[in-house]
Amino acid sequence: MNELQPADYVVFLIYFVLVSAYGMYIYKNKKHAATSSKEYFLAEGSLTWWAIGASLIASNISAEHFIGMSGSGFALGLAIASYEWMAAATLILVAVFLLPVYLKNRIFTMPQFLAKRYNDTVSTIMAIIWLLIYVFVNLTSIIYLGALAISSIAPISFEFCVMGLSLFSIIVTLGGMKVIGYTDIFQVVVLILGGLVTTYLSLTLLSEQFGFGKDILKGLSIIADEAPGHLHMIFDKSNPHYIELPGISVLIGGMLINNLAYWGCNQYIVQRALGADLKTARKGILFAAFLKLLVPVIAVLPGIAMYVMHQNGMFQAEMVDAAGVIKPDQAYPTLMNLLPAGLKGVALAALTAAVVASLAGKANSISTIFSLDIYKKFFNKKASDRKLVITGRWVVIISMFIAALVAPALKSLDQAYQFIQEYVGFFSPGVLAIFLLGMFWKKTTASAGLAGALLTVPIAAVLKFLPVWTNGFFPDYPFLDRMTISFFAIVFLMVSISLLNPESEEQHEAHAIEVDKSMFKVSSEFIVGSFIISGILVALYTIFW
Repeated sequence: MNELQPADYVVFLIYFVLVSAYGMYIYKNKKHAATSSKEYFLAEGSLTWWAIGASLIASNISAEHFIGMSGSGFALGLAIASYEWMAAATLILVAVFLLPVYLKNRIFTMPQFLAKRYNDTVSTIMAIIWLLIYVFVNLTSIIYLGALAISSIAPISFEFCVMGLSLFSIIVTLGGMKVIGYTDIFQVVVLILGGLVTTYLSLTLLSEQFGFGKDILKGLSIIADEAPGHLHMIFDKSNPHYIELPGISVLIGGMLINNLAYWGCNQYIVQRALGADLKTARKGILFAAFLKLLVPVIAVLPGIAMYVMHQNGMFQAEMVDAAGVIKPDQAYPTLMNLLPAGLKGVALAALTAAVVASLAGKANSISTIFSLDIYKKFFNKKASDRKLVITGRWVVIISMFIAALVAPALKSLDQAYQFIQEYVGFFSPGVLAIFLLGMFWKKTTASAGLAGALLTVPIAAVLKFLPVWTNGFFPDYPFLDRMTISFFAIVFLMVSISLLNPESEEQHEAHAIEVDKSMFKVSSEFIVGSFIISGILVALYTIFW
Protein backbone atom coordinates (compact mmCIF):
# COMPACT_ATOMS: atom_id res chain seq x y z
CA MET A 1 0.00 0.00 0.00
CA ASN A 2 2.92 2.38 0.56
CA GLU A 3 3.11 3.56 -3.04
CA LEU A 4 2.90 7.02 -4.56
CA GLN A 5 1.41 7.83 -7.94
CA PRO A 6 2.88 10.46 -10.31
CA ALA A 7 0.20 12.94 -9.17
CA ASP A 8 1.40 12.53 -5.56
CA TYR A 9 4.98 13.29 -6.52
CA VAL A 10 3.85 16.38 -8.45
CA VAL A 11 1.83 17.69 -5.49
CA PHE A 12 4.66 17.09 -3.06
CA LEU A 13 7.20 18.70 -5.41
CA ILE A 14 5.00 21.77 -5.72
CA TYR A 15 4.83 22.00 -1.93
CA PHE A 16 8.61 21.65 -1.57
CA VAL A 17 9.36 24.25 -4.27
CA LEU A 18 6.84 26.76 -2.89
CA VAL A 19 8.15 26.51 0.68
CA SER A 20 11.76 26.78 -0.46
CA ALA A 21 11.09 29.67 -2.85
CA TYR A 22 9.00 31.60 -0.32
CA GLY A 23 11.62 31.05 2.38
CA MET A 24 14.33 32.32 0.03
CA TYR A 25 12.18 35.35 -0.84
CA ILE A 26 11.70 36.22 2.83
CA TYR A 27 15.40 35.73 3.54
CA LYS A 28 16.54 37.89 0.61
CA ASN A 29 13.95 40.66 0.77
CA LYS A 30 13.19 41.10 4.45
CA LYS A 31 16.62 40.99 6.04
CA HIS A 32 18.93 43.85 6.89
CA ALA A 33 22.26 44.24 5.15
CA ALA A 34 23.98 42.65 8.14
CA THR A 35 21.88 40.11 9.97
CA SER A 36 21.73 40.97 13.67
CA SER A 37 21.30 38.42 16.43
CA LYS A 38 17.87 39.88 17.29
CA GLU A 39 16.79 39.56 13.67
CA TYR A 40 18.04 35.99 13.41
CA PHE A 41 16.70 34.71 16.74
CA LEU A 42 13.56 36.85 17.22
CA ALA A 43 12.71 38.32 13.77
CA GLU A 44 13.22 41.75 15.43
CA GLY A 45 9.55 42.58 15.77
CA SER A 46 8.72 42.08 12.10
CA LEU A 47 6.21 39.21 12.47
CA THR A 48 2.55 40.14 12.01
CA TRP A 49 -0.14 38.76 14.35
CA TRP A 50 -1.23 36.15 11.83
CA ALA A 51 2.38 35.08 11.29
CA ILE A 52 2.86 34.75 15.07
CA GLY A 53 -0.32 32.70 15.46
CA ALA A 54 0.44 30.45 12.51
CA SER A 55 4.03 29.95 13.66
CA LEU A 56 2.89 29.02 17.16
CA ILE A 57 0.66 26.28 15.76
CA ALA A 58 3.18 25.13 13.16
CA SER A 59 5.86 24.80 15.81
CA ASN A 60 3.46 22.95 18.10
CA ILE A 61 1.73 20.57 15.67
CA SER A 62 3.93 17.82 14.36
CA ALA A 63 4.03 14.10 13.73
CA GLU A 64 3.16 13.39 17.35
CA HIS A 65 -0.20 15.05 16.68
CA PHE A 66 -1.06 13.43 13.37
CA ILE A 67 0.38 10.05 14.32
CA GLY A 68 0.44 10.12 18.13
CA MET A 69 -2.89 11.82 18.77
CA SER A 70 -4.66 9.69 16.17
CA GLY A 71 -3.16 6.66 17.91
CA SER A 72 -4.42 7.90 21.26
CA GLY A 73 -7.80 8.66 19.64
CA PHE A 74 -7.90 5.00 18.54
CA ALA A 75 -6.95 3.77 22.02
CA LEU A 76 -8.56 6.34 24.35
CA GLY A 77 -11.07 8.32 22.32
CA LEU A 78 -11.97 12.01 22.32
CA ALA A 79 -10.60 12.56 25.83
CA ILE A 80 -7.09 12.99 24.39
CA ALA A 81 -8.40 16.18 22.72
CA SER A 82 -8.19 17.88 26.12
CA TYR A 83 -4.51 18.51 25.41
CA GLU A 84 -5.60 20.69 22.49
CA TRP A 85 -8.85 22.23 23.67
CA MET A 86 -7.53 23.12 27.11
CA ALA A 87 -4.44 24.57 25.42
CA ALA A 88 -6.74 27.10 23.76
CA ALA A 89 -7.89 28.31 27.20
CA THR A 90 -4.30 28.28 28.45
CA LEU A 91 -3.14 30.48 25.56
CA ILE A 92 -5.59 33.16 26.71
CA LEU A 93 -4.10 33.06 30.22
CA VAL A 94 -0.58 33.30 28.81
CA ALA A 95 -1.50 36.27 26.62
CA VAL A 96 -3.11 38.14 29.54
CA PHE A 97 -0.79 37.39 32.44
CA LEU A 98 2.61 36.02 31.35
CA LEU A 99 3.42 37.62 28.01
CA PRO A 100 3.22 41.23 29.32
CA VAL A 101 5.81 40.40 31.98
CA TYR A 102 8.27 39.13 29.36
CA LEU A 103 7.78 42.06 27.02
CA LYS A 104 7.84 44.72 29.75
CA ASN A 105 11.15 43.36 31.05
CA ARG A 106 12.62 42.89 27.55
CA ILE A 107 13.08 39.14 27.95
CA PHE A 108 14.34 37.30 24.84
CA THR A 109 15.02 33.83 26.27
CA MET A 110 13.62 31.87 29.18
CA PRO A 111 17.08 31.46 30.81
CA GLN A 112 17.49 35.25 30.54
CA PHE A 113 14.37 35.67 32.67
CA LEU A 114 15.77 33.29 35.28
CA ALA A 115 19.12 35.11 35.33
CA LYS A 116 17.38 38.46 35.76
CA ARG A 117 14.94 37.26 38.44
CA TYR A 118 17.17 34.75 40.30
CA ASN A 119 20.83 34.35 39.29
CA ASP A 120 23.10 32.88 36.63
CA THR A 121 23.29 29.50 38.40
CA VAL A 122 19.53 28.91 38.16
CA SER A 123 19.57 30.20 34.59
CA THR A 124 22.41 27.92 33.48
CA ILE A 125 20.98 24.78 35.11
CA MET A 126 17.64 25.32 33.43
CA ALA A 127 19.26 26.21 30.10
CA ILE A 128 21.15 22.92 30.09
CA ILE A 129 18.02 20.95 31.05
CA TRP A 130 16.03 22.71 28.30
CA LEU A 131 18.70 21.95 25.71
CA LEU A 132 18.78 18.27 26.69
CA ILE A 133 14.98 17.95 26.54
CA TYR A 134 14.68 19.84 23.26
CA VAL A 135 17.33 17.69 21.57
CA PHE A 136 16.77 14.24 23.11
CA VAL A 137 12.98 14.31 23.61
CA ASN A 138 11.46 16.87 21.24
CA LEU A 139 13.68 16.73 18.15
CA THR A 140 14.24 12.98 18.32
CA SER A 141 10.55 12.08 18.79
CA ILE A 142 9.44 14.39 15.95
CA ILE A 143 12.06 13.03 13.55
CA TYR A 144 11.23 9.44 14.54
CA LEU A 145 7.44 9.77 14.20
CA GLY A 146 7.71 11.79 11.00
CA ALA A 147 10.08 9.33 9.39
CA LEU A 148 7.95 6.39 10.56
CA ALA A 149 4.81 7.88 9.05
CA ILE A 150 6.35 8.92 5.75
CA SER A 151 8.15 5.60 5.27
CA SER A 152 4.86 3.75 5.91
CA ILE A 153 3.00 5.61 3.16
CA ALA A 154 5.76 6.16 0.61
CA PRO A 155 8.37 3.84 -0.94
CA ILE A 156 11.14 5.52 1.03
CA SER A 157 13.25 3.88 3.72
CA PHE A 158 12.97 5.00 7.35
CA GLU A 159 16.65 6.00 7.37
CA PHE A 160 16.30 8.12 4.22
CA CYS A 161 13.23 9.85 5.73
CA VAL A 162 15.23 10.69 8.88
CA MET A 163 17.98 12.20 6.77
CA GLY A 164 15.62 14.08 4.44
CA LEU A 165 13.50 15.60 7.21
CA SER A 166 16.61 16.67 9.12
CA LEU A 167 18.21 18.33 6.08
CA PHE A 168 15.01 20.11 4.98
CA SER A 169 14.52 21.41 8.53
CA ILE A 170 18.12 22.64 8.72
CA ILE A 171 17.67 24.59 5.47
CA VAL A 172 14.53 26.31 6.79
CA THR A 173 16.05 26.99 10.22
CA LEU A 174 19.29 28.54 8.95
CA GLY A 175 17.29 31.48 7.60
CA GLY A 176 16.39 32.52 11.12
CA MET A 177 13.17 33.30 12.96
CA LYS A 178 11.81 35.56 10.24
CA VAL A 179 12.01 32.85 7.58
CA ILE A 180 10.54 30.29 9.99
CA GLY A 181 7.70 32.61 10.99
CA TYR A 182 6.57 33.48 7.48
CA THR A 183 7.04 30.02 5.94
CA ASP A 184 5.02 28.66 8.87
CA ILE A 185 1.98 30.50 7.48
CA PHE A 186 2.21 28.38 4.35
CA GLN A 187 2.99 25.26 6.39
CA VAL A 188 -0.12 25.70 8.57
CA VAL A 189 -2.40 26.08 5.53
CA VAL A 190 -0.96 22.90 4.03
CA LEU A 191 -1.14 20.84 7.22
CA ILE A 192 -4.75 21.89 7.97
CA LEU A 193 -5.92 21.17 4.42
CA GLY A 194 -4.10 17.84 4.38
CA GLY A 195 -5.46 16.96 7.80
CA LEU A 196 -9.03 17.74 6.72
CA VAL A 197 -8.58 15.52 3.67
CA THR A 198 -7.68 12.57 5.92
CA THR A 199 -10.57 13.32 8.30
CA TYR A 200 -12.96 13.40 5.35
CA LEU A 201 -11.63 10.05 4.13
CA SER A 202 -11.97 8.39 7.54
CA LEU A 203 -15.60 9.51 8.05
CA THR A 204 -16.72 8.66 4.51
CA LEU A 205 -15.03 5.24 4.72
CA LEU A 206 -16.89 4.57 7.95
CA SER A 207 -20.17 5.69 6.40
CA GLU A 208 -19.60 3.43 3.39
CA GLN A 209 -18.76 0.44 5.59
CA PHE A 210 -22.21 0.73 7.18
CA GLY A 211 -23.93 1.10 3.81
CA PHE A 212 -24.74 4.82 3.82
CA GLY A 213 -22.45 6.00 1.01
CA LYS A 214 -19.98 8.87 1.40
CA ASP A 215 -21.75 10.86 4.11
CA ILE A 216 -19.67 12.71 6.70
CA LEU A 217 -22.60 13.33 9.05
CA LYS A 218 -23.51 9.64 8.93
CA GLY A 219 -19.90 8.82 9.78
CA LEU A 220 -20.15 11.02 12.88
CA SER A 221 -23.47 9.45 13.93
CA ILE A 222 -22.00 5.96 13.47
CA ILE A 223 -19.16 6.86 15.85
CA ALA A 224 -21.73 8.05 18.39
CA ASP A 225 -23.70 4.79 18.03
CA GLU A 226 -20.81 2.30 17.79
CA ALA A 227 -18.25 3.85 20.15
CA PRO A 228 -20.03 6.02 22.74
CA GLY A 229 -17.25 5.25 25.22
CA HIS A 230 -14.79 6.95 22.87
CA LEU A 231 -16.73 10.23 23.06
CA HIS A 232 -16.26 10.94 26.78
CA MET A 233 -13.95 13.85 27.64
CA ILE A 234 -13.81 13.10 31.38
CA PHE A 235 -12.98 9.57 32.57
CA ASP A 236 -14.16 8.21 35.92
CA LYS A 237 -12.02 5.88 38.01
CA SER A 238 -13.67 2.77 36.58
CA ASN A 239 -12.37 3.60 33.10
CA PRO A 240 -9.31 1.50 32.15
CA HIS A 241 -7.66 4.64 30.76
CA TYR A 242 -8.17 6.72 33.91
CA ILE A 243 -4.45 6.35 34.70
CA GLU A 244 -3.67 8.26 31.51
CA LEU A 245 -6.38 10.95 31.69
CA PRO A 246 -7.58 11.12 35.31
CA GLY A 247 -11.00 12.75 35.57
CA ILE A 248 -11.18 16.49 36.09
CA SER A 249 -7.39 16.69 36.30
CA VAL A 250 -7.62 17.36 32.57
CA LEU A 251 -9.41 20.62 33.42
CA ILE A 252 -7.98 22.08 36.61
CA GLY A 253 -5.07 19.84 37.63
CA GLY A 254 -2.05 18.43 35.87
CA MET A 255 -3.30 19.34 32.39
CA LEU A 256 -3.37 23.04 33.30
CA ILE A 257 0.12 22.81 34.82
CA ASN A 258 1.39 21.00 31.75
CA ASN A 259 -0.17 23.54 29.37
CA LEU A 260 0.94 26.63 31.30
CA ALA A 261 4.51 25.35 31.43
CA TYR A 262 4.44 24.49 27.72
CA TRP A 263 2.77 27.62 26.37
CA GLY A 264 4.03 30.14 28.91
CA CYS A 265 7.55 29.06 29.91
CA ASN A 266 8.79 27.32 26.77
CA GLN A 267 11.39 28.99 24.57
CA TYR A 268 10.33 27.60 21.20
CA ILE A 269 6.74 28.67 21.87
CA VAL A 270 7.10 32.04 23.60
CA GLN A 271 9.91 33.05 21.22
CA ARG A 272 7.39 33.71 18.45
CA ALA A 273 5.84 36.55 20.44
CA LEU A 274 8.91 37.97 22.20
CA GLY A 275 9.97 40.05 19.20
CA ALA A 276 6.59 41.79 18.79
CA ASP A 277 4.72 44.54 20.62
CA LEU A 278 2.13 43.44 23.19
CA LYS A 279 -0.97 44.16 21.09
CA THR A 280 0.36 42.26 18.07
CA ALA A 281 1.60 39.36 20.19
CA ARG A 282 -1.75 39.02 21.95
CA LYS A 283 -3.63 38.98 18.65
CA GLY A 284 -1.28 36.27 17.39
CA ILE A 285 -1.79 34.14 20.49
CA LEU A 286 -5.58 34.52 20.25
CA PHE A 287 -5.41 33.42 16.60
CA ALA A 288 -3.39 30.39 17.68
CA ALA A 289 -6.05 29.58 20.30
CA PHE A 290 -8.75 29.53 17.59
CA LEU A 291 -6.59 27.23 15.45
CA LYS A 292 -6.07 24.95 18.45
CA LEU A 293 -9.81 24.24 18.54
CA LEU A 294 -9.49 22.69 15.07
CA VAL A 295 -6.62 20.32 15.84
CA PRO A 296 -8.69 17.42 17.31
CA VAL A 297 -10.83 17.44 14.16
CA ILE A 298 -7.80 16.65 12.00
CA ALA A 299 -5.80 14.60 14.52
CA VAL A 300 -8.18 12.76 16.88
CA LEU A 301 -11.32 12.09 14.81
CA PRO A 302 -9.50 9.91 12.23
CA GLY A 303 -8.19 7.70 15.05
CA ILE A 304 -11.66 7.24 16.54
CA ALA A 305 -13.11 6.42 13.10
CA MET A 306 -10.34 3.86 12.60
CA TYR A 307 -11.21 2.31 15.97
CA VAL A 308 -14.84 1.79 14.90
CA MET A 309 -13.80 0.34 11.54
CA HIS A 310 -11.27 -1.98 13.22
CA GLN A 311 -13.89 -3.15 15.71
CA ASN A 312 -16.12 -4.01 12.75
CA GLY A 313 -13.57 -6.13 10.96
CA MET A 314 -11.63 -3.68 8.79
CA PHE A 315 -7.84 -3.15 8.81
CA GLN A 316 -7.13 -6.16 11.02
CA ALA A 317 -3.70 -6.79 9.51
CA GLU A 318 -2.72 -3.12 9.12
CA MET A 319 -3.25 -2.28 12.81
CA VAL A 320 -0.97 -4.95 14.29
CA ASP A 321 2.78 -5.46 14.39
CA ALA A 322 4.69 -8.61 13.40
CA ALA A 323 3.83 -10.22 16.76
CA GLY A 324 0.10 -9.57 16.30
CA VAL A 325 -0.06 -6.77 18.91
CA ILE A 326 -2.38 -3.84 18.11
CA LYS A 327 -0.36 -0.66 17.43
CA PRO A 328 -2.65 2.39 17.78
CA ASP A 329 -0.07 4.66 16.12
CA GLN A 330 -0.65 2.78 12.85
CA ALA A 331 -4.12 4.35 12.52
CA TYR A 332 -3.13 7.52 10.68
CA PRO A 333 -0.58 5.97 8.27
CA THR A 334 -3.14 3.27 7.40
CA LEU A 335 -5.69 5.93 6.46
CA MET A 336 -3.18 7.90 4.41
CA ASN A 337 -2.41 4.79 2.36
CA LEU A 338 -6.05 4.71 1.25
CA LEU A 339 -6.10 8.22 -0.20
CA PRO A 340 -6.47 8.49 -3.98
CA ALA A 341 -3.65 9.78 -6.20
CA GLY A 342 -3.03 13.48 -5.70
CA LEU A 343 -4.79 13.66 -2.34
CA LYS A 344 -2.21 11.31 -0.88
CA GLY A 345 0.41 13.80 -2.02
CA VAL A 346 -1.51 16.57 -0.23
CA ALA A 347 -1.64 14.54 3.00
CA LEU A 348 2.06 13.67 2.67
CA ALA A 349 2.88 17.35 2.17
CA ALA A 350 0.79 18.22 5.24
CA LEU A 351 2.62 15.68 7.36
CA THR A 352 5.99 16.89 6.09
CA ALA A 353 4.97 20.50 6.70
CA ALA A 354 4.04 19.69 10.29
CA VAL A 355 7.31 17.88 10.93
CA VAL A 356 9.58 20.42 9.25
CA ALA A 357 7.88 23.46 10.82
CA SER A 358 8.05 21.92 14.29
CA LEU A 359 11.68 20.84 13.89
CA ALA A 360 12.66 24.27 12.60
CA GLY A 361 10.99 26.04 15.50
CA LYS A 362 12.62 23.85 18.11
CA ALA A 363 16.04 23.94 16.44
CA ASN A 364 15.91 27.75 16.31
CA SER A 365 15.15 27.89 20.02
CA ILE A 366 17.98 25.45 20.79
CA SER A 367 20.37 27.73 18.90
CA THR A 368 18.93 30.80 20.66
CA ILE A 369 19.40 29.39 24.16
CA PHE A 370 22.87 28.01 23.46
CA SER A 371 24.13 31.13 21.68
CA LEU A 372 22.75 33.77 24.08
CA ASP A 373 22.69 31.90 27.41
CA ILE A 374 25.65 29.52 27.14
CA TYR A 375 28.11 30.61 24.44
CA LYS A 376 28.02 34.37 25.02
CA LYS A 377 27.90 34.01 28.79
CA PHE A 378 30.68 31.45 29.28
CA PHE A 379 32.73 31.12 26.09
CA ASN A 380 32.82 34.50 24.36
CA LYS A 381 31.38 37.40 26.34
CA LYS A 382 32.38 39.90 23.64
CA ALA A 383 30.92 37.89 20.74
CA SER A 384 29.66 40.09 17.90
CA ASP A 385 26.20 39.72 16.37
CA ARG A 386 27.75 38.01 13.36
CA LYS A 387 29.60 35.54 15.60
CA LEU A 388 26.41 34.74 17.53
CA VAL A 389 24.47 34.09 14.31
CA ILE A 390 27.23 31.82 12.97
CA THR A 391 27.32 29.95 16.29
CA GLY A 392 23.54 29.60 16.24
CA ARG A 393 23.62 28.11 12.76
CA TRP A 394 26.25 25.55 13.73
CA VAL A 395 24.19 24.62 16.79
CA VAL A 396 21.20 23.96 14.50
CA ILE A 397 23.25 21.59 12.36
CA ILE A 398 24.85 19.75 15.30
CA SER A 399 21.62 19.36 17.32
CA MET A 400 19.71 18.06 14.29
CA PHE A 401 22.52 15.60 13.54
CA ILE A 402 22.46 14.28 17.13
CA ALA A 403 18.65 13.94 17.09
CA ALA A 404 18.77 12.09 13.77
CA LEU A 405 21.26 9.60 15.24
CA VAL A 406 19.14 9.01 18.37
CA ALA A 407 15.69 8.91 16.67
CA PRO A 408 15.78 5.22 15.58
CA ALA A 409 16.13 4.19 19.24
CA LEU A 410 12.46 5.17 19.80
CA LYS A 411 11.07 2.28 17.73
CA SER A 412 9.82 0.46 20.83
CA LEU A 413 7.18 3.13 21.60
CA ASP A 414 3.45 2.27 21.59
CA GLN A 415 1.48 5.50 22.08
CA ALA A 416 4.21 8.04 21.38
CA TYR A 417 2.11 11.08 22.32
CA GLN A 418 1.44 9.83 25.83
CA PHE A 419 5.11 8.86 26.26
CA ILE A 420 6.25 12.37 25.33
CA GLN A 421 3.71 14.05 27.63
CA GLU A 422 4.64 11.89 30.63
CA TYR A 423 8.38 12.36 30.46
CA VAL A 424 8.27 16.06 29.67
CA GLY A 425 5.99 16.16 32.73
CA PHE A 426 8.98 15.35 34.92
CA PHE A 427 10.23 18.82 34.15
CA SER A 428 7.13 21.01 33.69
CA PRO A 429 5.88 21.41 37.30
CA GLY A 430 9.19 22.81 38.54
CA VAL A 431 9.50 25.15 35.57
CA LEU A 432 6.03 26.57 36.15
CA ALA A 433 6.59 26.98 39.90
CA ILE A 434 9.88 28.82 39.34
CA PHE A 435 8.37 31.17 36.76
CA LEU A 436 5.07 31.94 38.53
CA LEU A 437 6.68 32.59 41.91
CA GLY A 438 9.42 34.60 40.23
CA MET A 439 6.87 36.80 38.47
CA PHE A 440 4.19 37.23 41.08
CA TRP A 441 5.76 36.79 44.53
CA LYS A 442 8.43 39.33 45.27
CA LYS A 443 9.79 37.43 48.29
CA THR A 444 10.91 34.41 46.24
CA THR A 445 14.67 34.06 46.71
CA ALA A 446 17.46 32.88 44.43
CA SER A 447 18.07 29.94 46.80
CA ALA A 448 14.43 28.90 46.40
CA GLY A 449 14.74 29.14 42.63
CA LEU A 450 17.86 26.98 42.70
CA ALA A 451 16.11 24.37 44.87
CA GLY A 452 13.16 24.30 42.47
CA ALA A 453 15.47 23.84 39.48
CA LEU A 454 17.47 21.03 41.09
CA LEU A 455 14.57 19.11 42.64
CA THR A 456 11.88 19.18 39.94
CA VAL A 457 13.08 16.00 38.20
CA PRO A 458 13.98 14.06 41.41
CA ILE A 459 10.55 14.77 42.97
CA ALA A 460 8.76 13.65 39.81
CA ALA A 461 10.95 10.53 39.57
CA VAL A 462 10.27 9.56 43.20
CA LEU A 463 6.51 9.90 42.67
CA LYS A 464 6.71 7.72 39.55
CA PHE A 465 8.93 4.95 40.87
CA LEU A 466 8.01 4.86 44.58
CA PRO A 467 5.06 2.46 43.98
CA VAL A 468 7.52 0.01 42.38
CA TRP A 469 10.14 0.45 45.09
CA THR A 470 7.53 -0.10 47.84
CA ASN A 471 5.76 -3.04 46.13
CA GLY A 472 2.59 -1.01 45.69
CA PHE A 473 2.45 0.36 49.28
CA PHE A 474 2.73 3.88 47.88
CA PRO A 475 -0.17 4.66 45.49
CA ASP A 476 0.54 4.73 41.77
CA TYR A 477 -0.94 8.10 40.79
CA PRO A 478 -1.78 8.98 37.16
CA PHE A 479 1.04 11.06 35.70
CA LEU A 480 -1.15 14.18 35.42
CA ASP A 481 -1.90 13.88 39.15
CA ARG A 482 1.80 13.38 39.82
CA MET A 483 2.40 16.67 38.02
CA THR A 484 -0.08 18.39 40.32
CA ILE A 485 1.58 16.91 43.43
CA SER A 486 5.05 17.84 42.11
CA PHE A 487 3.96 21.41 41.38
CA PHE A 488 2.53 22.06 44.84
CA ALA A 489 5.45 20.27 46.53
CA ILE A 490 7.92 22.53 44.73
CA VAL A 491 5.84 25.65 45.45
CA PHE A 492 5.72 24.68 49.14
CA LEU A 493 9.46 24.04 49.16
CA MET A 494 10.28 27.36 47.45
CA VAL A 495 7.95 29.36 49.71
CA SER A 496 9.43 27.69 52.81
CA ILE A 497 13.02 28.38 51.75
CA SER A 498 12.16 31.98 50.91
CA LEU A 499 10.51 32.59 54.28
CA LEU A 500 13.13 30.76 56.35
CA ASN A 501 16.07 32.49 54.67
CA PRO A 502 14.78 35.80 53.27
CA GLU A 503 16.92 38.07 51.12
CA SER A 504 17.62 41.68 51.96
CA GLU A 505 15.67 44.49 50.32
CA GLU A 506 18.75 45.32 48.25
CA GLN A 507 18.97 41.76 46.95
CA HIS A 508 15.29 41.83 46.04
CA GLU A 509 15.71 45.09 44.16
CA ALA A 510 18.72 43.72 42.27
CA HIS A 511 16.63 40.86 40.90
CA ALA A 512 13.29 42.63 40.63
CA ILE A 513 10.92 41.96 37.74
CA GLU A 514 8.72 44.88 36.74
CA VAL A 515 5.05 44.01 37.19
CA ASP A 516 2.09 46.40 37.47
CA LYS A 517 -1.66 46.09 37.02
CA SER A 518 -1.76 48.17 33.83
CA MET A 519 0.18 45.43 32.03
CA PHE A 520 -2.80 43.07 32.24
CA LYS A 521 -5.38 45.31 30.53
CA VAL A 522 -6.61 43.84 27.25
CA SER A 523 -8.42 45.27 24.24
CA SER A 524 -12.15 44.86 23.65
CA GLU A 525 -11.54 42.62 20.61
CA PHE A 526 -9.33 40.35 22.70
CA ILE A 527 -12.12 40.08 25.29
CA VAL A 528 -14.68 39.20 22.60
CA GLY A 529 -12.37 36.57 21.07
CA SER A 530 -11.67 35.08 24.50
CA PHE A 531 -15.40 34.81 25.28
CA ILE A 532 -16.06 33.06 21.96
CA ILE A 533 -13.31 30.50 22.62
CA SER A 534 -14.48 29.99 26.21
CA GLY A 535 -18.07 29.51 25.04
CA ILE A 536 -17.02 26.89 22.49
CA LEU A 537 -15.03 25.02 25.15
CA VAL A 538 -17.91 25.07 27.63
CA ALA A 539 -20.22 23.70 24.93
CA LEU A 540 -17.77 20.94 23.95
CA TYR A 541 -17.21 19.75 27.51
CA THR A 542 -20.94 19.95 28.28
CA ILE A 543 -21.79 17.80 25.25
CA PHE A 544 -18.97 15.27 25.65
CA TRP A 545 -18.59 15.12 29.44
